[in-house]
Amino acid sequence: MSEREVPQSDRRQGSGPLSSTPVIFVADDDASFRAAMIRLLRASGYEVEAFDSAEAFLSRGRASKLGCLVLDLDMPGQNGLQLQETLARAGDNLPLVFVTGHGDVPQSVRAMKGGAVDFLTKPVARRDLVAAIERALAQAAQREAQRIERGRLQARFHRLSPRERQVFERVVTGLLNKQIAFELGIGLRTIKVYRARVMDKMEADSLTHLVRMADGLGLPVSLAAPPGRERHLRPSASR
Repeated sequence: MSEREVPQSDRRQGSGPLSSTPVIFVADDDASFRAAMIRLLRASGYEVEAFDSAEAFLSRGRASKLGCLVLDLDMPGQNGLQLQETLARAGDNLPLVFVTGHGDVPQSVRAMKGGAVDFLTKPVARRDLVAAIERALAQAAQREAQRIERGRLQARFHRLSPRERQVFERVVTGLLNKQIAFELGIGLRTIKVYRARVMDKMEADSLTHLVRMADGLGLPVSLAAPPGRERHLRPSASR
């Protein structure tokens, strides 16, 4: 079962690109606590969706809005830690804030190692809860910005021809043009043309910028050329 509260007059503007209104998901089997959370979070300007179990929360599907999950530790069915692991396995990186009346040190350590933003005990002060939620939302916004940037980089990378990709991958590891020409078996002037095309298509304004892009794409990068490579180049590679 879920409870949804979206007061039009109380909506606030969030910083994330997924939604103009952050959504706070609450999963707790205590009906009175859910009601209190809905009131508190509405007063703070958030959109709220509340669930009485981990299973009810999971049935909603993946979040399509910027938000976080305020999660109880002990619930029937999957408990909070198990839900955290389920979300991790599914690749759902929604930030979590645990709020529980029955937590202990090993459980809090496990939750934090699993990536939880905070582990709070009931009764929780409003300022502590809101502060934890704000940190969780900042984390969610950062992850979303990184996801969007990766998408942009991948779109640029896919514009490169197979040969341009080969040049790109070697440039960002620190190889010089004549080293790349030797490895690929093509002329130095041609390498310079490919390198210029890579910079243009990737919209990079410097080698450092291009290296950062490669790192964002998960490619091996280095600003230092491998030592000693020049000595083993054939004379034809420098033409």
